[in-house]
Amino acid sequence: MRDHVGNRAVVLGGSVAGSLAARVLAEFYHDVVVVDRDTVLGVSTTRKGAPHTRHAHGLHARGHLILEELFPGFTEDMSRKGYPVGDLGEMRWYFNGRRLPYTKTGLLSVTPTRPILEHEIRTRVAALPNVTYLERHDILGLLATPDNGRVVGARVRPRDGADEEAVLDADLVVDATGRGSRTPVWLAEMGYERPAESRVRIGLAYTTRFYRRVPGSFEDTWSINPVASPDHPRGAFFGLSDEDRCIVSLTGILGDHPPTDPEGFLEFARSLSVPDVYEGIKDAEPLDDPTSFGFPASVRRHYERLRRFPDGLTVLGDAVCSFNPVYGQGMSVAAWEAMTLRRHLRGARFDARTHLRALGKVVDNPWEVSAGGDLAFPGVEGRRTAKVTIGNAYVGRVQHAASKDPEVAKGFMRVAGLIDPPTALMRPRMMARVLRASRGMTSPAGDVPATAPQPPDKRLPDAA
Repeated sequence: MRDHVGNRAVVLGGSVAGSLAARVLAEFYHDVVVVDRDTVLGVSTTRKGAPHTRHAHGLHARGHLILEELFPGFTEDMSRKGYPVGDLGEMRWYFNGRRLPYTKTGLLSVTPTRPILEHEIRTRVAALPNVTYLERHDILGLLATPDNGRVVGARVRPRDGADEEAVLDADLVVDATGRGSRTPVWLAEMGYERPAESRVRIGLAYTTRFYRRVPGSFEDTWSINPVASPDHPRGAFFGLSDEDRCIVSLTGILGDHPPTDPEGFLEFARSLSVPDVYEGIKDAEPLDDPTSFGFPASVRRHYERLRRFPDGLTVLGDAVCSFNPVYGQGMSVAAWEAMTLRRHLRGARFDARTHLRALGKVVDNPWEVSAGGDLAFPGVEGRRTAKVTIGNAYVGRVQHAASKDPEVAKGFMRVAGLIDPPTALMRPRMMARVLRASRGMTSPAGDVPATAPQPPDKRLPDAA
């Protein structure tokens, strides 16, 4: 423990965001309790409370670097156990049906199944002597001072009904319960304003199936990703999940959802912009039936705008912002937020509103990428500002240029991996490469002027 901030912190939710929050809190509190409605310890398969974890996930670049900092040797251990670890630029990426060249970026991606990744993180956190996981408990609400100025605990109850409601006293409560978070309701009950919300309705569905790895496949890469675009709105993520199995997650938006019957699943794969996925699974041995998961909308709760907020409470992960999962941002942003929490706990006094404003800055650029990118699809409802329209047109050029110029591909991967801000793609030298390599093409979102203005170079805040 580096600095004594308080006696106990309580984390609501034991997924990636909650477990990483617990890892950081363990440096500052004598006792950290993580509450979850499921059995989570020792579980490396999809659990009832997190059905989305069955589908393709990846921990990219910034998220990987943070896990390696929090758990030294994490990458080597995952690789030794046979889980896929590799350079982000050496995945086989397709944008608008065009393949990006393999490019050494120096940025690693860790892509076992999400339940395996969660299990590996939780096992390490649970091994800390001052962290306890309180499993199979429902979270009933918060406990506050009489004036509601400070949260001083959480009310929980065992799911088996054997015991009555219990109160967990806490110096700090962290809500990491995901997009179903009840903090807005609890705030209203305590007399506070609920956070404003931004929504982008994408009507996404994943349908996923596991296959036995075909001998000789995945010799030059471990992941094949034809990414959905306005011209090709059907996408897929096809990759190794361990040495013997591969995962296929097909994606479709606005009601055009991948079927769950085996024949329909295969035909959807055949309809993709490139043949790689279909050719890779048409003769492969399926290990289960296709299963679908719906994601209606990306949702951002603007806690950073609130003028009043109780002390002793903060929010992390999808409870703050739930991104369209095709962008692969969720786990990495949650890790980044955990490091932001760590930085604020090092201060003389933890201030919830200051921390929430810092989280808003962490979320700003990833939200701009995913929400703005979704608005490139004509059927997605939302306000398309000039910034969004020009930005999407320019991204179309970047993707086109990346298929020809490895340096553009590398720069694009650094932004996708949350290492560089989106504005890095508009620095003069990079913009010159993009415009040169994309000369003669027209973006599906509308052409972008060759003299597009360069926005200010606003770097993202540091992780630690």
